[in-house]
Amino acid sequence: MEEQTQQENPTPARRKFPWGMFVVAALFVIIPFLSWYGSWFGRELSDEQVETYLNDDEKPRNIQHALNQIVERMEKGDQSVKRWYPKITSLAAHPIPQVREFAAWAMGHDNTNEEFHASLLSLLQDESATVRGTSALWLVRFNDASGRPELVRMLRFTTIRAEASGTIEFFVKEEGLPVTVGAPVARIKKDDGQTIEIRAAEAGRIDSLAVANESRVEAGTDIMVMSPTIEQVWESLRALYLVGQPEDAPFVERYTRPLPGLPDQVQKQAAETIEAIRLRAR
Repeated sequence: MEEQTQQENPTPARRKFPWGMFVVAALFVIIPFLSWYGSWFGRELSDEQVETYLNDDEKPRNIQHALNQIVERMEKGDQSVKRWYPKITSLAAHPIPQVREFAAWAMGHDNTNEEFHASLLSLLQDESATVRGTSALWLVRFNDASGRPELVRMLRFTTIRAEASGTIEFFVKEEGLPVTVGAPVARIKKDDGQTIEIRAAEAGRIDSLAVANESRVEAGTDIMVMSPTIEQVWESLRALYLVGQPEDAPFVERYTRPLPGLPDQVQKQAAETIEAIRLRAR
């Protein structure tokens, strides 16, 4: 009888916990988090880490992270960050444009430092349009209007031209789409079968395509018109409010009218900038 009971109520077999599946699932969560955490500029750095990151030429994002931390401390009045000022100035000659841009941004946060002032002036000659524009914006904090031509350029639409003859294929075909700096916008298949990519020299938005996709183009032909980013227009208008001259007004006036994707606040800022230019001219 006891034997029969044992047969009718067998002891449940112990299930094996799928540790392998748990580990794999955890990795899918942990690895992206660590990647994000490692690149998050809000993560506080010690002085030793700032020093190390500033000199990490193999990881430009670490340099940017350190500069971000230094700027936060500048804004709090921390005078100890001045120990890194010579290094920040030297980053204006860094081979990577994004680092030079970040260095210009950082230097603009202390408009009492003449070395920063001189470095920003030199960056107005940088080969990168983004670096030149950033330098022009922050020079305004030094009460220096030397970057005015760059501020106006930031409002202009730019034309991209074919770099060779052949059949063109666009990567971005819809008007209004944003384009990051250095992003490929088209490629041309040359008559010899080789292809070349055409990249955006700076960030912007697709305003219009000048030729049909997969059509033949000749070298130097206009293929695309790009408008500046909303952020770029906004910052330029704010700077020209302070330093703009009458000859800049036609470029500003374009943004007082409704444009596709243009926020109302940008139109309002353009109108205020025009008025400030007129008052200054009087």
